[in-house]
Amino acid sequence: MLNAARLQILARLESLGTVRAVGASLHLSPSAVSAQLAALEAETGARLLERTGRRVRLTPAGRTLARHARVILDQMALAEAELAHPDGEPAGVVRVAAFSSAVRALVIPLAARLAVEHPRVEVEVDELDPRESGPALRHGDVDVAVTADLLDGARLAGPDVAPGPLRADPVVRVTARGDRAPGEPVDLARLADAPWAADLPGRYLSTLVESACREAGFEPRVVARLPSYELLLAHVEAGLSVALLPGLAVDPRYAVDARPLRAPRTRRVYAAVRRGAAPTAATTVVLGALRRVAREVAGPAAPGTG
Repeated sequence: MLNAARLQILARLESLGTVRAVGASLHLSPSAVSAQLAALEAETGARLLERTGRRVRLTPAGRTLARHARVILDQMALAEAELAHPDGEPAGVVRVAAFSSAVRALVIPLAARLAVEHPRVEVEVDELDPRESGPALRHGDVDVAVTADLLDGARLAGPDVAPGPLRADPVVRVTARGDRAPGEPVDLARLADAPWAADLPGRYLSTLVESACREAGFEPRVVARLPSYELLLAHVEAGLSVALLPGLAVDPRYAVDARPLRAPRTRRVYAAVRRGAAPTAATTVVLGALRRVAREVAGPAAPGTG
């Protein structure tokens, strides 16, 4: 009989690529991981790994079993959840990963709503960048990932992740409050001499500011590098800079004006689950409530989300 813990190790090796990375993710030593993989080979009677120097990689049989392992582990989790709550009432812990502005605008309101509507469903929240949440979902560390398009066109996640659209999130120009025409689209070329606030070099927000300003014909003069949206909004609120932010990141607690761009930019926000995994009743409730919260947040909704 196949051992579930060993199947989990194999599935993680397929995702992470190295025995050391698998050990770190499961709090096991590399030697313990290797021993469990050797035992799994003995259980199956198949050659699952091939070794090249100090590294290992999966054989075709190993990749096939890893694919089945993810399905088996998801089905086991579903069975355990249903047995724990035979009355059918949604219950249990649902682990949700989301990027920072989605945590504030979507996931916290989601958790507050479910605490009233479905008190037996508990939402655990992890703040993860879109580049991190896809792998976390594939590895089984989270059940739902709220993620978004990446500016460089990189995939949100691997083929084992199924993203469902939540909403559109238009990029806006943010200034200190007092703009006389807050609804009128902004021509960025008029801000060529303005001081800008952005993220650390190479990160999402810096790439956004640099690409948008260069497209408008100028190089932004960045006077503040702030990896926290809260600090960035405080800097803008003080009149020290202007910024570009996705709409969800504009916290209404700050006295700032947000205006759309004349040359619009929009990122898409998704709620992703593992492809082929049957969701528990609690996960289904979370996804439904998340879609409702996303529709209610100010701003345009993504097509197809109602």
